Amino acid sequence: MKTVGLITEYNPFHNGHLYHIEKTKEVTKADYIVVIMSGDFVQRGVPAMMNKYVRTEMALRCGADLVLELAVCYATGSAEYFASGAIAALDHLNVIDELCFGSECGNIDLLTSIAQVLVREPEDFKHFLKEQLQWGLSFPSARSKALLDYFSLHDFGYEKQELEKVLHHPNNILGIEYIKALLKRDSTIKPVTINRTISGYHETSLKDSISSATAIRQHLMEFNQVSSLEAQIPRKVLPILLREYGKSFPIWEDDISSILNYKLLLEQEHGYSDFLDVSTALHHRIMNHLYDFTTYSDFVKRMSSKQFTTTRIQRSLLHILLDIKHKDMEEAIKNDYILYHRVLGFRKNSTELLSHIKKNSDLPLVTKVASSKNLLNPYAHSMLEKDLKASHIYHTMVTRKYNAPPYNAYRQSMIMI
Repeated sequence: MKTVGLITEYNPFHNGHLYHIEKTKEVTKADYIVVIMSGDFVQRGVPAMMNKYVRTEMALRCGADLVLELAVCYATGSAEYFASGAIAALDHLNVIDELCFGSECGNIDLLTSIAQVLVREPEDFKHFLKEQLQWGLSFPSARSKALLDYFSLHDFGYEKQELEKVLHHPNNILGIEYIKALLKRDSTIKPVTINRTISGYHETSLKDSISSATAIRQHLMEFNQVSSLEAQIPRKVLPILLREYGKSFPIWEDDISSILNYKLLLEQEHGYSDFLDVSTALHHRIMNHLYDFTTYSDFVKRMSSKQFTTTRIQRSLLHILLDIKHKDMEEAIKNDYILYHRVLGFRKNSTELLSHIKKNSDLPLVTKVASSKNLLNPYAHSMLEKDLKASHIYHTMVTRKYNAPPYNAYRQSMIMI
């Protein structure tokens, strides 16, 4: 039995994601596909367009066999934390043979070479990184330039232009982080990459059939019509979108405005530096702009600078809202990142996979939140409660916007198809 892992957000699920699943099965000859998916908030530091159970149903109907939730502290973290948490989740299952991810370059050897440098951190590389940081660059930019300098100094057989192109694209960067995490864990999981087709990650205009999630979200925001996305969405997904539209989705960035403003005001007395991704300098920047708050998006624009990227600010604000602190991440890392597997849904014909996981995994499977206290130690349960709190905050927005029924995570059932 061959099992392959995917790390995803599916925000929303589109033709490119269907291609990824189908191509993964073709390339790896996988019997089962296990998906690690972000919950109700995603890595850009914003709420997901639709809730995690709707996205789980889409994934299962399009070929995934099991969907597990990535804990919120990783789902909303930097690329390194996102990758480390997701890889730890796959590794602890003890049934995953390969990890398959999309990348713009499609060159697993090149991505692995870069990852190896970042794991080893040779002295030359550290010197170049320190030098770039002293110029005042953000860490991601400084690291990219340091890698280019290091690869130029040591001839790895790659052209500088090729490396620049690789380090410019977000899926390449995330793939490098996946490989880094596998190397650090000395994992037996083999990384495999598939070329992204047609549309780039940040492209905002629709293509003929495979468009980026960014373009699809932008189109829906502008035209407010699901049916116009028919060419971009798998046939099995469109009915789900039509069913949920105007009832539970779409949730946009500015839907978070009121509750975030309240949280910022509530925390100002104690300050923001304890929250993940919030430095002392960023704390002062928030304080300086606090009374200029009108909407989430406007506040992010006011806060953005050369020192702080938009995504860094968005993640920081989300960590304040969700009460995710530096100490939470430090404690999670001490406990090897993952302490349970939260099942969001599975295919009924995948019972062999579930049995295999129960037999081999060194962590408990949480299928019913109401029974989780009997399965988890106190710290693991406190970590799960962070996820539950995030979901309740998310559904507060859904209830307010669409007059939807109140949400109770303790009564929510898994999705079974």
